[in-house]
Amino acid sequence: MKFPLSWLKDHLETDADAATIAEKLTSIGLEVESVEDAGARLKDFTVAYVVSAEKHPNADRLRLCMVDAGGKEPVQVVCGAPNARTGIKVVFAQPGTVVPVTGEALKIGTIRGVESRGMMCSGRELLLSDDHDGIIELPESAVVGEKVAEVLGLNDPVIDISITPNRGDCTSVWGVARDLAAAGLGRLKTPVVETVKGKFPSPKTVSLQFDGKPACPLFAGRFIKGVKNGPSPKWVQDRLKSIGLRPINALVDVTNLIAHDRGRPLHVFDADKLVGNVSARLAKDGEELLALDGKTYKLDAEMCVIADEAAARGIAGVMGGEETGCTETTTNVFLESAYFVPVSVASTGRKLQLNSDARYRFERGVDPEFVIPGIELATRLILDWCGGEASEVVVAGEVPEWKREIVFTPAMVKRIGGLDVEEKKIVEILTHLGFGVTEIDGTTMKVVPPSWRSDIDGAADLVEEVVRIFGLEHVQSVPMERPDAIARPVLTSAQKRRRIIRRAIAARGFNEAVSFSFIPRAHAALFGGGDDARQIANPIAADMDALRPTPLPSLLAAAQRNQARGVNDLMLFEIGAGFQSGVPGAQQTIVAGLRIGNGPRNWSKSTHPADAFDVKADVLAALEAAMGAAMNAPIKAGAPGWYHPGRSGTLALGPKVLATFGELHPKIVAAFDLSGPVAAFELILDHVPDSKSKRTSFSASPYQAVERDFAFVVDVKVAAEDVVKAAKNAERVLIEAVSLFDVYEGKGVPEGKKSLAISVRLQPKDKTLTDPEIEGVAQKIVAAVAKATGGTLRA
Repeated sequence: MKFPLSWLKDHLETDADAATIAEKLTSIGLEVESVEDAGARLKDFTVAYVVSAEKHPNADRLRLCMVDAGGKEPVQVVCGAPNARTGIKVVFAQPGTVVPVTGEALKIGTIRGVESRGMMCSGRELLLSDDHDGIIELPESAVVGEKVAEVLGLNDPVIDISITPNRGDCTSVWGVARDLAAAGLGRLKTPVVETVKGKFPSPKTVSLQFDGKPACPLFAGRFIKGVKNGPSPKWVQDRLKSIGLRPINALVDVTNLIAHDRGRPLHVFDADKLVGNVSARLAKDGEELLALDGKTYKLDAEMCVIADEAAARGIAGVMGGEETGCTETTTNVFLESAYFVPVSVASTGRKLQLNSDARYRFERGVDPEFVIPGIELATRLILDWCGGEASEVVVAGEVPEWKREIVFTPAMVKRIGGLDVEEKKIVEILTHLGFGVTEIDGTTMKVVPPSWRSDIDGAADLVEEVVRIFGLEHVQSVPMERPDAIARPVLTSAQKRRRIIRRAIAARGFNEAVSFSFIPRAHAALFGGGDDARQIANPIAADMDALRPTPLPSLLAAAQRNQARGVNDLMLFEIGAGFQSGVPGAQQTIVAGLRIGNGPRNWSKSTHPADAFDVKADVLAALEAAMGAAMNAPIKAGAPGWYHPGRSGTLALGPKVLATFGELHPKIVAAFDLSGPVAAFELILDHVPDSKSKRTSFSASPYQAVERDFAFVVDVKVAAEDVVKAAKNAERVLIEAVSLFDVYEGKGVPEGKKSLAISVRLQPKDKTLTDPEIEGVAQKIVAAVAKATGGTLRA
């Protein structure tokens, strides 16, 4: 919210400058985003008079000017502006002055052989406009040597503050002034709103047409006849321009002025364009309205509207309709002031994706007691600016009940806020903020929040008010008490497991991604989702309307964005939620990862396109890190439909699937517009059993390890994993590791057979192995492989 300093001082009697006010605003919770002070930016620019302007001796388009800048002698200036001529007053910059558009100090220069000792400025050079075709011409009344900021009326800093959603009372200059006065930065001087006596009964009545709880509890209106619409006073136009609003006409400017000055949105209808009486009601499904922004909106039966007897004429609390708007030909008006339920206004604005100053205020909560005073204030301005006669005020409904009593103990300020504030000061702060304070006994008081503070619900809110106004800078930093020198562990076993897996996968070269759990429904359908049960009723964006079954589509979308920007080799992973249905409890924690391209280039090894074996190694590394032990779960071919049917696998323990991996199906790759094969894995953390040991340790054996190689001839249909598993189970105590290092089919191997060569590492723990013992283990391995696969040692 923006406001110039002069506007604030209409309500606040203070000598404080913009910097002091900005500092105080931030300290009381109204964070200042910026202070635009054109006067400070132009402090070194002065008014000058062009004594003469002659053609430059060495250039046709340049003028050689003699300029009176208030010194003893005229200053020579070379200028290329087409409007540089004798007798005009201009904005002048002496050498050393910082020019706003460049941020650099002006220097004495030589242009086409002639020295120039200053500069006559354009609007663009001063950051006042985009005009750079000519220099600024000042009024004849401007005095040579006077500060340009004073002449142009740019000595009024504009403060922009950030309003949190609970502070609807500070969406007005009046509300901001009230907070500053309570903080001791001045005295609140807002005059009381005077009643304008109506001279005739209103020819139009107002009514509320709701079944059940109304979205508009109070609706008031007033008919004003014989107005002459035109431009609003200059001071009003300047004030609206300073906060970024475009002055339209006097009638509309009245409503904009009061909305920003008092936080009371109003609307003025051309009464001659209304059919019959006016009411607040719910819209009809499919009803349409052409709004003041020139767009037509389709309404539904949950939206509140202001309507006449023919149609809806305004979206309640959001925006009026164009057909009944006021123009220069308007002579009779109907002024509307109402209290709309904040939730109703917010819901309507979100559905229509329509923002306005009125919605900004109504959804934060306006003062319900200021409905009638708002009409009186607007009436007085309309009569003063446009003339006419006002009717009596017509009212439907009543002010909603807002009064509530809070039992408050001043000692809570110390206990909750950490500030030791005297009871007298607490009462003073609350009273200046508009709270009613009544003492019950020596330790307790009864506090009634004002009508404009709908955000105050309990004693803790009152503590916050006292602390922020008294000053957060007075709160002392106090170290937390810690019974032990070393902090106790706070991570759960699930959090520890996530951290271990995250580090294990990152160590393999993956980059972690963090994404929303919402994806397009079309993407969800590719991964077994996309049904109505997982559809989001009110998505945050049109392309995020479904719960994802797995994080994999989110990673693929991220990969597509990277590939579109030339990044073709990717390794991404995410630990996030996957939704197996739309009911509570169907959420799973899934670790998903993908590889695209050849991976990072390295001098020490050749690269290859990502394949199923790469992601198999990734998922096994993650599982072994999570369990703190080797992974012995069986692996079988095949995976869900989004994987390649012949290049994928599944790890399972009984009926529970631990993980799936492999290359993705070409149709999935095409759906995400990705190039090259994509290999991926999914690990369901909820299905991974807990580690059997609380801590893992490793101690190297002092005895010599032994490695032996075996080559088995097996049927081509036998999986290499079966051979490795059989060898490993042959002697669990001594065999430390078994790995496959060669697969061969061809000459020397019978047709329909293949040779699988494995390396077995024996690691004794208590003594050095003898040759007979080694041979005994070798025979066990041969026998175990033969029994499990039918394989024989290769000759």
